[in-house]
Amino acid sequence: MAYSFDFGLVVSGEYGEWLRQGLLTTLHISAISIVGSLLLGTLVAVLRLSRIKPLVWGSAAFTEFFRNTPLLVQIFFWYFGSYSVLPDFVNEWLYKRDFEFAAGVIALTVYTAAFIAEDIRSGVFAIPKTQLEASRATGLSFLQAMRYVILPQAFRIIIPPLISQFLNLVKNSSLVMAVGVMELTYMARQIEAYTFHGLEAFTVSTLMYLSISLVISFAVNMYNKRVLKIAPR
Repeated sequence: MAYSFDFGLVVSGEYGEWLRQGLLTTLHISAISIVGSLLLGTLVAVLRLSRIKPLVWGSAAFTEFFRNTPLLVQIFFWYFGSYSVLPDFVNEWLYKRDFEFAAGVIALTVYTAAFIAEDIRSGVFAIPKTQLEASRATGLSFLQAMRYVILPQAFRIIIPPLISQFLNLVKNSSLVMAVGVMELTYMARQIEAYTFHGLEAFTVSTLMYLSISLVISFAVNMYNKRVLKIAPR
């Protein structure tokens, strides 16, 4: 018997609403994780570039650990293992809300931050050392020199790898379904289980992921062009 395609079944009615809710959850978790990973990655990169050895060693250990362990394992760690690490009142607060979502955000944030930290460090290394030395000579502290002189230039250099990290984060967000987060892939699987029209459900969800990636890439590229246009020559 030939397979009967029915895309209308998965994009309308109750199942269409499932996909919409899954898409919103994916956007929510991705947006929070992108902002968090960018901030944390910047902090880790600055600490690793400092001259304080314990901070350098700690930040290096952070990047090596989280870059070289599977993301899925990290998601399970934050979901199952953090209960033994966090204080009881924190666990109670999280479980009264959406602990699965929080565990997914934390895992995606720290995992991506480890890669972003290395990208930022590479961008800083691409800037002549004389700029940092000149900044310090004018009386700026190390943190002030990084904030006002070095990092703004480094971020313009690392826009392409940053886009890749953000896109990878969006795609990696599908893994949080493993701990019960009802994001886009989770909802597509639910539709497949109820309707046996998995091909249509996953085709639509794939197109949604593609759309998110294209929007992020376009937005960051437009921002980069605007920054380069107004940057002093």
